[in-house]
Amino acid sequence: MTPAFAPPAKPTQPSATTPAPKSTPLADDLSFLSRHLGPNKATEKEMLQTLGLSSLEELVQATLPKGLASAHPPRLPPARSETRALADLEKILAANPPWRSLIGLGYHGTITPPVLRRAILEDPGWYTSYTPYQPEISQGRLEALLNYQTMVLELTGMEIANASLLDEGTAAAEAASLAYAAMADKNRKTLWLTPGLHPSSTSVISTRAAALGWRVVVSDSFPEKETSNLFAGILAYPESDGRVADPRPSIEQLKKSGALSIMIADPLSLFLLTPPGELGADVAVGSTQRFGVPIGFGGPHAAYFATRLAYQRLLPGRLIGVSKDTAGRTAYRLSLQTREQHIRRDRATSNICTAQALLAALASMYAIHHGPKGLYQIALRIHQHTQRLAAGLKVIGLTIAHPTFFDTLHIQGPPAALKTARLKAAQAQTNFRDFPNGDLGITLDERTDEAEVDRLLSFFGATKLPPPSSEFPPIPTPLARKSPALRHPIFTSHANENELLRYIRRLAAKDLTPAQSMVPLGSCTMKLNAASELTPLGWSTISEPHPYAPADQNPGYLRIIHDLETWLGEITGLPHVSLQPNAGSQGEYAGLLSIRAWHYSRGDTQRDVCLIPVSAHGTNPASAVLVGFRVIPVACDSQGNVDLSDLDAKLKEHGPRVAAAMVTYPSTHGVFETAIRDLCAKVHQAGGQVYMDGANLNALVGICRPGEFGVDACHLNLHKTFCIPHGGGGPGVGPIAVASHLAPFFPPIPTKP
Repeated sequence: MTPAFAPPAKPTQPSATTPAPKSTPLADDLSFLSRHLGPNKATEKEMLQTLGLSSLEELVQATLPKGLASAHPPRLPPARSETRALADLEKILAANPPWRSLIGLGYHGTITPPVLRRAILEDPGWYTSYTPYQPEISQGRLEALLNYQTMVLELTGMEIANASLLDEGTAAAEAASLAYAAMADKNRKTLWLTPGLHPSSTSVISTRAAALGWRVVVSDSFPEKETSNLFAGILAYPESDGRVADPRPSIEQLKKSGALSIMIADPLSLFLLTPPGELGADVAVGSTQRFGVPIGFGGPHAAYFATRLAYQRLLPGRLIGVSKDTAGRTAYRLSLQTREQHIRRDRATSNICTAQALLAALASMYAIHHGPKGLYQIALRIHQHTQRLAAGLKVIGLTIAHPTFFDTLHIQGPPAALKTARLKAAQAQTNFRDFPNGDLGITLDERTDEAEVDRLLSFFGATKLPPPSSEFPPIPTPLARKSPALRHPIFTSHANENELLRYIRRLAAKDLTPAQSMVPLGSCTMKLNAASELTPLGWSTISEPHPYAPADQNPGYLRIIHDLETWLGEITGLPHVSLQPNAGSQGEYAGLLSIRAWHYSRGDTQRDVCLIPVSAHGTNPASAVLVGFRVIPVACDSQGNVDLSDLDAKLKEHGPRVAAAMVTYPSTHGVFETAIRDLCAKVHQAGGQVYMDGANLNALVGICRPGEFGVDACHLNLHKTFCIPHGGGGPGVGPIAVASHLAPFFPPIPTKP
């Protein structure tokens, strides 16, 4: 996956839709289906007899409304055995050469400790668990997420943190929403961004701002002319090109103006740098990717979000709380946050309904594995390697743009010298960051050692190497961290692998997951991901590629992305697909943004009403509000179906202002509403578009296509319908599929920096 809203170029090689060579079908007892679908022939027959039906085809005909089934099955490649599929996938990914990327931009090389890879990422007790709505069967993962919150609080110096968000850009946009919601004066609509943010974060924040009518000002210095209109400022710490600037003057100016200060901070750097809370910031966000989570071509990764207690009721996402059970023992629970946002519906300030739970658990265990001393040493070693690299470059006459840095250097010098260094690095399969003006950027990470620094210096022609990095001092005052980090006993209680492994297993044993039993809470709980489907996650060709590496270095990844987009388009009947959204809620948001942009392109700027059934999932109205729509509820009948008479009344009342209607199909109640075609036709006649929540798409795959009965856009929950691990609430992917007329209005793509 790639960063938010940065779709890769289409590949030029043949598509994987090319039929595979024919082979002898496997016997039922050896096939993938027989081993991964619960019903067998006997139970299938018993079910059909109970229903008075003779075949599964007859069951489908009896269930689907008349005329809804697709006349043509989706054009997909022939099915392959597990062994063949893995072999083919490995061959495709072998086209990705093993380049070393020192590009940075929020993505860092890291080392996943083998005990964590084996005991968490590859353990179905962790990757199959469902969202912990029932705390009594979720105590293990809730404790892991509480550890994550504790880690974030101690690193940032803030007062309250959630259990992770989807990615750094989304976390920053959510922080801006929190700041605006906290303002008593809603006429304050200016958001200040410093140029030091990563371009992907700036893009996501700007997209949120445009939908909500905020004015974005990007400048190095505090925007004095906007003081009375300012509601927040967002600062990077360190900045994208490596500079570590003292944010206190800007924070003080924001405070005097009545606006909130938001810092995007690298958590590993906070072992050396003064934490945001001690600097006076109101909100701190960032990515925990470098805490043992592989780059994976851009994610997803767990973002963190921390703020002050004064804003706890505005906190997005999940919050793990500590309580007592009936016997007075310590117990963990999901606090009100996510459900509170759902209850607010059209008054919600966030549409986030999940967390990157599996990756947050991994990041927290990475902190426990290394402990405060180990993490400090990792941060210090990276910084000292960077200092040594800077010293060597200065000796040969190159300029380091910023004197204070953590792990990233912005290198300036004669164009010819920089070009030569680029060429030598490329010959050694090493990527640098290219700035538009020709400067170079290098970001070091946990994988860097003395030998790599020597090699980098050789690319620039250095012959006299600086002394070992251990001779360089840490960050100088006044930004050096003075308070201890990770003081909670959990971070020093598992000093060796045996103790850590036992702790991880004890937590997993407290949970009920599909590894032990069916969990009848929803479509995404009823399946156990096949081990073969998750095996590739451990391959270096999957885990190591950098999203900003040149496209020709990752043809295998681009092939997979292109094929998946094509196949999902076939399955939905909506031919244009984007894999960018990191969750179903973000798919809703992206799809509605496309609908909004389409209306605007036609001059229909007055269309701001979104019709949503009262039975809809809480993210639906929340997503509509974040797009800038007014939510108008549509009643349901006694059986839970959309009340078409009430729909007619709402369309008549709001007709010229109707932008969209959102519908879940099959419905939230799990049934196929018979009037779905009529609903789509009525909304289209009024000039609106139909958005389908794809939460229940697994009931449609291969049988009928939403695009054929009038849907204009939908998202797909890949953890429900396909094989993304749910992981206790994430990682998630919520791609959107749209009809051709909406394709030009996919959310904006950040340019490569």
